[in-house]
Order: sequence, then C-alpha cells, then structure tokens
Amino acid sequence: MHRIRQSTRWMISAFFIYVGVLHFADPAPFLHIMPPYLPWHLELVWLSGFFEILGGLALLRDSLRKYAGWGLIALLAAVYPANIHMLINEVYLPGMSGEPWMLWARMPLQFILAFGVAWTAEIWPRTRVE
Repeated sequence: MHRIRQSTRWMISAFFIYVGVLHFADPAPFLHIMPPYLPWHLELVWLSGFFEILGGLALLRDSLRKYAGWGLIALLAAVYPANIHMLINEVYLPGMSGEPWMLWARMPLQFILAFGVAWTAEIWPRTRVE
C-alpha cells in the first residue's frame, strides 16, 4: 500500500505543479472561467497558480506533507466557485465540447482530487496514536 500511496502522491504533485505553471504560462483559460463577481481576476489566477506549485512541491517533503495536504484541500475549496459558475452559466473551457454533462462531471472531480490529496498527504484516514 505504501508504494501505491507514494506513486499517487507523485502523480498528484505533478498534476498540481503542472496546472500551477499553466496559470502563469497561459492564464487565459483560467481567466475565462473566473466568476465575474470576483475582483482581480489575473492576480487571483496567479495566486492560485503559485499555491498549486507550492502545494505540489511541499506534498513531496515529509516535513511539509500534512500542511501541503490541508493547503491544497483549502485551495480546491477556494476555486470550487469557478466550477459552480461554469455549470450555472454554461461556461466551457476553450477546446471543451459544449456538452452540459461535462460541466456536471467536473463537479465531483474536485472532491475525488481532495480525497486523493488527503490520502497521499497522510491526513486521511487518521491513524490511531497509541
């Protein structure tokens, strides 16, 4: 089980680092899905990208792993309004087919990712300390 958790940790870490870098390299798709009621769209895209990279890297360090896990879960919760905005207003990412089911499918994906983060960060399930 340890190897599976470790492999999954590396995949989740790589995912967050990759997506975080995309926030800087090509912010347009992220700006496109920002809810209009939020201010400072570009700055928030950069901020979330920074924390995705930081969290992805910290997830790989034993001493920072649990902090990274909680931080990434908080980040997933913070960006969830963009998924809600996409669903309610039928906003599609560039290149995404205009199928409403795809917007619905995005909704549980962040919860699955959050569980993956919690598991690989070793904050869930909690182990009993004797």
